[in-house]
Amino acid sequence: MPTMRPDAPTSPLRLSIDASALTANWRALDRLSGPARAGAAVKANAYGVGAAQVAPVLRAAGCDDFFVAHWSEVPELLDHVPASRIAVLHGPLTAADAAWARAAGVRPVINSLHQARLWQEAGGGACDLMVDTGINRLGVSLADLSDPLLAALDIDVLHSHLAASEEPDNPLNASQLERWQAARAVVRHRRAALANSAGIALGGAFLGDLTRPGLALYGGVPCAALAGEIRQVVCPQAAIMQVRQLQAGDSVGYNATFTATSPMRVGVVSIGYADGYLRCWSGKGLMRAGGADLPVLGRVSMDMTVVDLGGAPDLREGDWLDVAYALPEASERSGLSQYELLTLLGRRFAR
Repeated sequence: MPTMRPDAPTSPLRLSIDASALTANWRALDRLSGPARAGAAVKANAYGVGAAQVAPVLRAAGCDDFFVAHWSEVPELLDHVPASRIAVLHGPLTAADAAWARAAGVRPVINSLHQARLWQEAGGGACDLMVDTGINRLGVSLADLSDPLLAALDIDVLHSHLAASEEPDNPLNASQLERWQAARAVVRHRRAALANSAGIALGGAFLGDLTRPGLALYGGVPCAALAGEIRQVVCPQAAIMQVRQLQAGDSVGYNATFTATSPMRVGVVSIGYADGYLRCWSGKGLMRAGGADLPVLGRVSMDMTVVDLGGAPDLREGDWLDVAYALPEASERSGLSQYELLTLLGRRFAR
């Protein structure tokens, strides 16, 4: 007879998600998309925020199109999004992938003639097509656009992807736009999409019929034009495991990179590089409680980080701290990209 297991204790790590900020960000990006409609990139577990938490909020806000990278990301979304509104950006790698997509009712994004053949051999149906216009990653080449395999596809969205959209003066943007428009004239499709988060800020012809924001939905600011539009969505929080009293000369953490010069009260906090709070935060990071800044001391460890509690003398074991994680500022302080800051957030966070 199976043994009943008690529920596990609450995690000492949690990711606070501001649903109202997420809603406001999608609506701002949808408004800035002009005549186009904004979708949502929810790949990589919604950039680390949590696809199961994000998808219902975006649906309620009015989002109809969702994009993931891998087939393994689809099942979790199906509890929240109709299958026909999900597109898998990497497309079918095998005949089994194509057959599964047909059975599930999701749209593969076709990236090559090989993938087009796999999809047709599986029975075909609605799909998307990615055209490479200069980023030289996935996508059908412009030279292959007249191939009969592509003419036989039932293409909903004709995609391409900008390589330098966060740099509005980069000439590659105009070059890619021209190639994308040329592809639109050749390939039969219902809708067309080019702009990611920063691409939306380029406006005009870049907007097409559908935009694919990702980073900006979750609080990232990829270009100056979006700085006043985007709100912070996520705040990592961690519990204090132990409060310690240091004396002058005591060092903290591996390799003694911090040494106290006078008595001080410190907290050992339940977050480390296994959770995505990398060693680059050593001596640079901040946590906060009640308006007080609590600097990180010494090296970040795998499962814990030490902070100076001098600014918050009333904190005790079990109290929660906010990790300073507004993405533009955190990126500048840590040297990590805003994308990395989000996607690094580990599975031990309760979301």
